[in-house]
Amino acid sequence: MLSRVVIVVSVLLAAALAGHRIIPELGGFTPVWESILPWVGLAVPLLLLGALMARSTVAAAVALVPGLVWAVMFGSTLLRTPPGGSSDLRVATVNVGVTNSDSGQAMRKIADGLDLVAAQELTPGGPAARQLDRMFRYKYPVGTVGLWSRWPLSEQSKLDVGLGWPRALRTVVSTPKGKITVYVMHLASARPGHTAFRDKSLAHARRLVDDDRSKRILLMGDLNTATTDRGMSGLTPPLLDAQREAGDGFGFTWPSSFPITRPDHILYKGMTATRAGVAPAVGSDHRAALASLRL
Repeated sequence: MLSRVVIVVSVLLAAALAGHRIIPELGGFTPVWESILPWVGLAVPLLLLGALMARSTVAAAVALVPGLVWAVMFGSTLLRTPPGGSSDLRVATVNVGVTNSDSGQAMRKIADGLDLVAAQELTPGGPAARQLDRMFRYKYPVGTVGLWSRWPLSEQSKLDVGLGWPRALRTVVSTPKGKITVYVMHLASARPGHTAFRDKSLAHARRLVDDDRSKRILLMGDLNTATTDRGMSGLTPPLLDAQREAGDGFGFTWPSSFPITRPDHILYKGMTATRAGVAPAVGSDHRAALASLRL
C-alpha cells in the first residue's frame, strides 16, 4: 500500500512540476503553487524514505522522477556562477514597510555605495525618505514609491498601473555612460483567490514596457509576483531578470525572517547584469534586491 502511495504521489508531483504553466486557475491556488515551486524538491527525500520503508525498488525509482524534473527546472539556478566583471551601475529595490520605524536605518545600510535606489511603501517625509535624501542628490518620489539617484533625472512622469492612483513612476537617469529609462513600480497584491487585480497591473506594466523605445530600460520594484509565477512571463521577456542572469541562488526576498519567494525584482534590457543578490532591510518584511550592471 505504501509503495503505491509513493508511486502515485511521485507521478502527480512530477506532472504538476513539469506542467505547472498549463494548470488552470483553481480558486487562486495556482499562483501559490507556482510561488513555492523551488521548495517542492524537498518532497523527494520524503518520497524516497517512503519507498525505503516499503522496501520497493520500483517506488524508489519513480520517486526520483520529480527530483529529475526539479533538477532540470532549477538545477542551473543553484550551480550558476555569477558572470562578474566590471560594472557601471549598482542598484537596489526594497519595500521598506509602511509601518517600519527603522526604515531609515535600513536605507543607510542598503544604499551605501549604490547609484540608484528604488523604494516602495514609503511614508512621504518618513525616516526612509529622509535618510535617502541625505545620501543622494537627485530624487523623484511619487506617493509611496520613489527613486533616488547619484545622477540627474529628467522626463519624470507618474504612472497608474491599473490601481486607480499613481503607484509607479518613469524617469530618465543621465549616467556618465549614457541614459537609462527607469521604472519603479509597486503592483497590486496577489492573494489566494484574489489575483485579478495583480494580473491587471502586470498587463499595464507590460504595455508600458512595450511602448517604450528606450535603448536601456531598468524596471525595479515590488511586483507581487514570484519569479516562477506564470505572470512574470509577461515581463521576462522582453526584459531580463538580474537575479536569474547574475545571481547566486534563488534570491528570495519575502518574508524577511525566512524568505520563501521573490516578489521584488530588478529587470532590465540593453545592459549586462554582472552580479545580483539580496540584503537585509531592518524592520521590513521584505529583503532588498540588489544588482550590478554594465552599460
